[in-house]
Amino acid sequence: MDEAEKGLDNLVYSTLEKIRTKGGVIRKGVNEVTKSLERGQAKLVVSASDVSPKEIIMHLPLLSKDKNVPYISVGSKQQLGNVVGMTVGASAIAVTDAGEEEHSLQELIKKITK
Repeated sequence: MDEAEKGLDNLVYSTLEKIRTKGGVIRKGVNEVTKSLERGQAKLVVSASDVSPKEIIMHLPLLSKDKNVPYISVGSKQQLGNVVGMTVGASAIAVTDAGEEEHSLQELIKKITK
């Protein structure tokens, strides 16, 4: 993982933590993320690259693209779980409502889609 990827990962983690603490709604787990995408509720999908087996999350980038929802993969499912308030790792999460942090979410999406 190079410095640019680490920086982007850290930006994703900090933005998710802000969204969680400022009244945002984050769906946790592959099933919840898939449902959020299918229902058109997801604004951003984040998955962890260290998920094993990979088949668990393989459909998420494709479904996100079909639904025109920004998608990013971060390095650690443990850290992803921690920033969204879980004591265990999270394979994937979806932001469905950014609460007071809508501007932070939009800034993050701009960086991801570049």
